[in-house]
Amino acid sequence: MRIGIDARELAGHATGAGRYLAGLLREWARDERAQRHEFVLYAAEPLAMTLDARRFPTRVVPGTPGTWWEQVQLPAIAARDHVEVWFSPAYSIPLRLKVPRVVAIHDVSFVAHPEWFGAREGIRRRWLCRAAVKRAAAIITISEFSRREISERLGVPGERIHVIPPGIERASHQPPASSHLRVLFAGSIFNRRHVPDLIRAFAPIARAHAGASLAIVGDNRSVPREDVRGAIAAEGLQAQVVWHEYVTDDQLRELYAGARAFAFLSEYEGLGLTPLEALAAGVPAVLLDTPVARESCADAALYVPPNDLGATTRALETALFDETARARLLRAAPAALSKYKWPKAASDTLAVLERCTS
Repeated sequence: MRIGIDARELAGHATGAGRYLAGLLREWARDERAQRHEFVLYAAEPLAMTLDARRFPTRVVPGTPGTWWEQVQLPAIAARDHVEVWFSPAYSIPLRLKVPRVVAIHDVSFVAHPEWFGAREGIRRRWLCRAAVKRAAAIITISEFSRREISERLGVPGERIHVIPPGIERASHQPPASSHLRVLFAGSIFNRRHVPDLIRAFAPIARAHAGASLAIVGDNRSVPREDVRGAIAAEGLQAQVVWHEYVTDDQLRELYAGARAFAFLSEYEGLGLTPLEALAAGVPAVLLDTPVARESCADAALYVPPNDLGATTRALETALFDETARARLLRAAPAALSKYKWPKAASDTLAVLERCTS
């Protein structure tokens, strides 16, 4: 079977959707069952990811990889390649392509909270996603929370939605707990993730412990725009808070290895991968108490209520200094991580694609 894949997210800086797709492709590259198929990758520029060119040929479709590229330029080329099924890893599909299409929808924040998006961006996302779910042969999502959200907010019958959790990369060996008093946040900066609140909650710890630091990793994609540097300056934390707008995968692994606590105060996620990555690296997490956070991390995290800076400060102190609590959280981590395995994610995703052509 020839499977066409929208691989735009693999070009340039890695995104969440790009890392998700890369995890599937790496597993399909070594899976015996997947060797029966050809995976044709479509992007607007050459991909940095190295794969067997025979089984994973890349079609470079020049242009700006936006809606026009996806809806006008891409379908004609994919049709000439005679792909038999199509996989889109991020929210939308080529509507004119006349083959069964499978779309991955990680969350529907643009429907649930339109105020977090610019007017044009929100309209574009909502229209494309609604059109995709109407035409898709199958929908994949990454959590039971997102299945409920997609079903309720987009009117999709639950049986059309397949919950396939992604894998989480695990270190080849568990490093010893970091002696650095470093708190880490990783993920694009959206309003829903309350990064300025994290900075304010960290401030009392920074003042009490000169060696404490906060590392923020992620580009600022907030709407309305949040002033991250202004929040750091307002607390006088320029020497103890470092903001990395982009890091490589290797640099991110080093930051996980050097962190003693992870913080992710998000009120809305499809799953929340970076807290799970932190757990896999042996770093306890402090999370906003939401249904999806409980679903993903279960007993392996500390939970704080929304808009409670004092509770957040206390939870961060527990994650940094309370050895008994740290040990309890890390003992719970293997159970929480057990359902996030790339071989199963790739196998289940391939099974959905195969059923669409049977």
